[in-house]
This record gives sequence, structure tokens and C-alpha cells, in this order.
Amino acid sequence: MPDLPTPQDATEAALFSEGWDAVLSYADLCTSGSLTAHQLANEAFALGMREVRAAASTHVRGAGRTARLPTIPALLTAVRDTATAWEAGGQGHRLDPDLRLWLNSPSAARFSGPPLQRPVALRGLRDMQEADASLLWLAEVEALPLPTVARRLGLDPATVTDELDQVRTLFRDRCHRAHLDTPLDPECRSYARLLDAVTRSAAADAPEDLSRHLATCVRCAEAAACLRLHGGGLPAALTGGVVGWGGLAYLERRRRAAEVRLGAPAASPPDAGDPADEAGGGRVLRRGLLAAAVLLSALALGVSLMPFDGSGDETVAAHQNRRPVVGPDVPGAVPHTTHAPPRTATPTVTPSAPATSATAKRKKPGPEPRETSATTHPPRHSTAPATPEAAACRVAYDVTDQWADGFQATVSVTTDRALTGWQVAWSFRDGQRVGQMWDATGRQDGSRVTATAADYNKAVAAHGTLSFGFIGSLRNGNRAPYDFTLDGAPCTAG
Repeated sequence: MPDLPTPQDATEAALFSEGWDAVLSYADLCTSGSLTAHQLANEAFALGMREVRAAASTHVRGAGRTARLPTIPALLTAVRDTATAWEAGGQGHRLDPDLRLWLNSPSAARFSGPPLQRPVALRGLRDMQEADASLLWLAEVEALPLPTVARRLGLDPATVTDELDQVRTLFRDRCHRAHLDTPLDPECRSYARLLDAVTRSAAADAPEDLSRHLATCVRCAEAAACLRLHGGGLPAALTGGVVGWGGLAYLERRRRAAEVRLGAPAASPPDAGDPADEAGGGRVLRRGLLAAAVLLSALALGVSLMPFDGSGDETVAAHQNRRPVVGPDVPGAVPHTTHAPPRTATPTVTPSAPATSATAKRKKPGPEPRETSATTHPPRHSTAPATPEAAACRVAYDVTDQWADGFQATVSVTTDRALTGWQVAWSFRDGQRVGQMWDATGRQDGSRVTATAADYNKAVAAHGTLSFGFIGSLRNGNRAPYDFTLDGAPCTAG
């Protein structure tokens, strides 16, 4: 395993801390355990920093502007390249099984194939000035506050918001040009100008024929996600286009890490109040701030790697947190939070478990049918449940993005019992139709939709949560669906 490179100066030291945080977060998604994740991260970080330094050196020597990614996207690309080398070199068993499937698919081949066949978002980002691309990535994907981004890039905090708007527009222009440069078939070429027009405004309605085309054409749908700056889909388009597999899962982790940083108390290091002489004070302060930044980064990463639920089953929870939410072939927006709110591992009504146990003991020897037990027991037993039992699952349905004729939604179901396979069903109210679905296989019959577990997320721990998402089309409204069931049993909302 290669040694990590040594920072050349204080600026690079801060960059190393930020880059390592991102690399380890993505490496953990790509592997089957924390030890393997650190090994992949070490190897990828060393590779990525060599490439970043070589690109910077070439640029400084005056060889002209070269297309290159900002540091963090370049390091994440090195993680994917290292995982590809592991798979080719007989070490694929150390990677996540679903990543291995993706690495051997045409989707992965696009990232190393002919440049004009690569994802539009990747080509658009590479075609920008590095400072502009860094601003876009840090603000949209890493979810850093704009004042922090301004300090990081040496920008004026008072104007950074306007600069970000300009950079978003520039990225859209680069992606539009990249889409036109792509070898398109005649049908895709005929929709290119219309696609550009309808994605410029949130109020523009896409014609029905264009909507049908976007539902079946991956490349045009990717371009639409990059060209539509409104609706919140830009972070997903960027991450999916650069990272590929697990893009939305990485995006969610970075948002959680950013929330931890923002919510952490602004406490000073233990020795920050010690007096220092004028000559050495600045040096001590810089070292203290750097140490605090590294510590806070480690804390944020630790929280981002924690399971989403508190079920206590670390193996299953870790696998749920690592599942590939969506690859680059699924366009659309990404929610700020794609999982249900945190839950406690125990029921909220504490007497429920003992009461259920006592009821079971009374009913086991009793010959009476359940329907008559409430009338045959004396009144002193009236505390036993005489009404139908509460639903064993709770569902959260969230529309994470919506446009004129479509929307993106996530479904999260918390189950009180362990599952080894599952089916979630619901009914739409307004004639919505499900298109692409991830983390489940969808089937629709009229208004009724059934989502069946994928091979990699069939197992769910008791009190754990299963989640999946989809892109749908709409015509007559988009009210929330109803009649949710888990394996045929009704679920409560919330």
C-alpha cells in the first residue's frame, strides 16, 4: 500500500484534509468493510494527488489550458479508477458486489471510452476554468456554505452568490455544447434545440413527445438534468456525471457531513487561550486552527459513515447505507435528505411490548376464538388489546423535485419486523405513471404500483428502514398516493 503524499505547504495541507475526507467517504461506499475502505482510499489518494500535481505542473509551465477537473472530483475519479484496477487485477472480491456489476457494464465503460461518449456533466465541468469548476463543485456537491467556499477560493464573500449564479449558467452552456458535440442519432438531434428551450425556464412545459423521448433516452435525459438549473437537480447531475456509481449516496453523505460541520459548537481548542508571544503567536494560531479543522472534518466524516437507523444491526445498517442509490444513467434531482428521519430503536409506547407478550401467553392455552376473547374475559382484563393490532410499518413519501410534466420521489418504509424480501405497493390519485426506479423493481397496473426489492437490499433488520426512489410523469396533478402496504399489510403514514 503506497504511503500518503506529504503536503508541500499550509494551503495544500488544508486541501489534503478536505480531499481525504471526500475520498474516504466514497471509498467506504465502494468496499465491503472499513479496513478495505482505508486501503482503497490510501491507494486512490496517492494516485489522485500525483495526477493533480502533474496537471498543475503542466499548466504552470505554460503548456496552455488543459481540460482537467478540480481537486476533489479528480480524487474521486482516482477512487473509481483504483477500484477498476482492483477488479481487473483479481481483487474485485474486496469491492461492493453492486459496484463490481457496474464496473463490468456499459455504464462504466463510458467513463473511459471515447471523450465524446462520456457523460455530459463530466465534459462540461472539465471544459470550465478550474476556479469556476471548483466553486460549482464545492457549493453544489460538497454543500459547503458560500462564505466558506469564498475563503477557500479567495473570493469576495459579498459577491460570491452572484459569481455562483454566473458559474451555473456557464456550466449549462458548456453542457449544452457538449451535448451538441455528442454523436447523436437523428431523433435525438431533432430534439436538441427544443430541449435547450424548455429547460431554460421553470414555467416552460415540455411537449408530450419530448417527455416520451426523455423517458427512454439516457443521453438526452442526462443532458436535460444538466441544462435544467432550476428544481434542485444540478448536484445530482454533477455527482452522477463525475463519480458514476453511487453518486447520490455520496451526495447524501456529503450533505450530512456539512450539516454536522454547521451544527458543531464553535469551541476553541483547549490551549487556544494560552498567551503567545508576538513572533510565534500567528504560527501557533495557524497550527491550532488547522488541527481544529482536521478534527472537525474527522467528526463530520464519522457521522456521515454512521448507519441511518438505530436498529443495532450494524452489518445490515452499514449495507443499507452503502447501497448504490443511482448511477449516471438515471437523471433527475436529488433531495437534501433521501432517508426517513432518525428513529429510536424501541417503540415509543413502552408498555406495548409487555402487553403483547402477556396477551400471547393468555391466548396460547385458551380454546376461544380471538373474536370472542374480549367478551369472555372478566373486565379486569380489559387492558389487553381488543382492537386490531397497529400497523407493523410506517411509510414516508417525499416528492424531492417536480417540473411541468414529471417529478422525482422517494419512498422510505420502516418495518417493525425483520425482512428477507419485500414488496411495497401504493395507489396514485391523479393518474401518475412511474418511469425509472432505483433500489427496487417497479410494476404498475392502472393506479396501483408495486415495488419489489432488488437483490442487494432484500434484507432489512427489525425497526430498520428500506428506501427506493423513482421518476414519474404527471398530467392532472400530483397529490400524494394512498393505501401503502408492505407485503400486503397496511402501513401508516409518518
